Amino acid sequence: MYTLEKRGSIFILTLTGPDAEHRLNPTAIDSIKSALSTVKSQATPGSVLITTAHGKFFSNGFDLKWAQQPGSPSGFQARLHHMVDYFKPVVADLLSLPMPTIAAVTGHAAAAGMLLAISHDYVVMRGDRGVMYMSELDIGMTFPEYFTAMFRSKIGKVGARRDVMLAAKKVKAGDAVEMGLVDLVCEDGEKTVDAAVRMAEELGRKMWNGEIYAEIRKAMYPEICGVLSLTSKPIVAPRL
Repeated sequence: MYTLEKRGSIFILTLTGPDAEHRLNPTAIDSIKSALSTVKSQATPGSVLITTAHGKFFSNGFDLKWAQQPGSPSGFQARLHHMVDYFKPVVADLLSLPMPTIAAVTGHAAAAGMLLAISHDYVVMRGDRGVMYMSELDIGMTFPEYFTAMFRSKIGKVGARRDVMLAAKKVKAGDAVEMGLVDLVCEDGEKTVDAAVRMAEELGRKMWNGEIYAEIRKAMYPEICGVLSLTSKPIVAPRL
């Protein structure tokens, strides 16, 4: 489901596996949670996380086929709600991870896959193909509360939020930069990962205290952190 590589102080989490769309079912979510737990346990000053994926998809969101399994006693809606609730700790883990985080979006990022990407501090996206897309309006479902809170926290322009949430716009890399969703656009997937690594190296050289970094991040986004029951606390750990 994933590989976790460590290059010096940089962790590279790559979504892999037989599902080329990297859809998020409970097994896949468990694997991401496990990887983030490992990253957190090995964090040191200067650590940085990069999340990326193999193939033409970064992640195509929740695994609706898993939710539609025939004969399930719980039914489609219950299984879908289960995935929504089960994914929530992944977002909380990313917002509280004691290091900078970068999403290297090398392919389509849709629905929960898009939320996974923008839960990182920085987003680097390939420009030759791939879109960001919230499909909820098109498939006929409302947004979970923590999705909406994340969009209000991360998309500052009201018109951009409208395009993402009320127009189900398939956002290409250039438009994503204008919306504030993406920090850097690269020519192709390989260059996207390379650029993310260079960014991680630059951030890692700062040697910031990870716990303080995480607390400042949480304080930046009070609405989504409130929905996720993440609290911030004052810390003083002077380096001088």
